[in-house]
Amino acid sequence: MPIHIKKIIRSRRKTIALQVTEDATLVVRAPYGVGEEVLQKVVEKHKKWIEKKKKEIEARNLNFTPKKFVDGEEFFYLGRSYKLTIVDEPHPPLVFKSGFFLSGKYLPVARKVFIEWYKQQAYQKISERVEWYAPKQGFKYNKVNITNAQQRWGSCSSIGNLNFSWRLVMAPLPVIDYVVVHELVHLEERNHSKKFWDKVKVIMPGYEKHKDWLKKNSYLLRL
Repeated sequence: MPIHIKKIIRSRRKTIALQVTEDATLVVRAPYGVGEEVLQKVVEKHKKWIEKKKKEIEARNLNFTPKKFVDGEEFFYLGRSYKLTIVDEPHPPLVFKSGFFLSGKYLPVARKVFIEWYKQQAYQKISERVEWYAPKQGFKYNKVNITNAQQRWGSCSSIGNLNFSWRLVMAPLPVIDYVVVHELVHLEERNHSKKFWDKVKVIMPGYEKHKDWLKKNSYLLRL
């Protein structure tokens, strides 16, 4: 039985890339002009790898429980886990002080409140890291955006916009730095060639362990 491709994303890239997403479905990134028959052949060629990745992700997902926003529940921020306490104070909706304090008034929209808080923290922290790395390496970017992306931690647009998922702020700072460096290098190297990875390694020796951490623990960085 042929493997189903959930989504094909076409761009000016020169190579075909396969991605098994967090919901264990297959996304194919391909250059403009490459037909679906060719893509299907590439997918079939890598069938064993795809099936292995699907099984790994499905097994990890079994260990993930969606948040219920109750007293004592733990939430990640910058790689550490902090407990949630429900409080009576109506404002502000959510406070972080060595732990999360959520106003009971906002329990019906707790998920939304947390996402907005994470977005604010993500913009602040990731912007700081971009501003720290970019001048040192001579990178010129346009602006930083925080997105709701579920399948990609970061991306770099053709006009120099750096886009990052808000969920990234749940990860340890060295992992955030890896994604920041990754997207900054894409300003100069648009694909994942050897030249691209060599540049990443010059800026961040040992980046592989951070890349690996994200692959193994990404299922935890969600609500």
